[in-house]
Amino acid sequence: MSAAVKATQKKYCSRAIVAAIIFGLPFIFGGYAPIGKGLILGTIFSILNFILIAETLPKKVSADTRKKKITVSLGSIGIRFTLLAIPIIVAIKFAQFELVTTVIGIFMVQLAIVSDHSMKLIASARKRRA
Repeated sequence: MSAAVKATQKKYCSRAIVAAIIFGLPFIFGGYAPIGKGLILGTIFSILNFILIAETLPKKVSADTRKKKITVSLGSIGIRFTLLAIPIIVAIKFAQFELVTTVIGIFMVQLAIVSDHSMKLIASARKRRA
């Protein structure tokens, strides 16, 4: 895996887990532990999913035949969906995790990416106005 991909992973995964901790800990210490725990649980699995995407991408691209590319792609999607189902099932089965915040946590890496790009867009728009 290239250094640029690892840097991107580190950047967004770090931001996602830090945001989950910053938003989750006040709930945990405030007596609403299932909300904070669900957010952190979902974020951990979101990070694992993001890492798996980067690990399997070269295999998809380097596959020899179209049939092999499709098989690798579908296998990757199946594994990642199964991985993302784990925190949802845990949140449904155990009262110590809140389902809604677990689902929000599953989208934390995506939220980190969108917020980063949004901030860059806002900064560039302000720079053009000045």
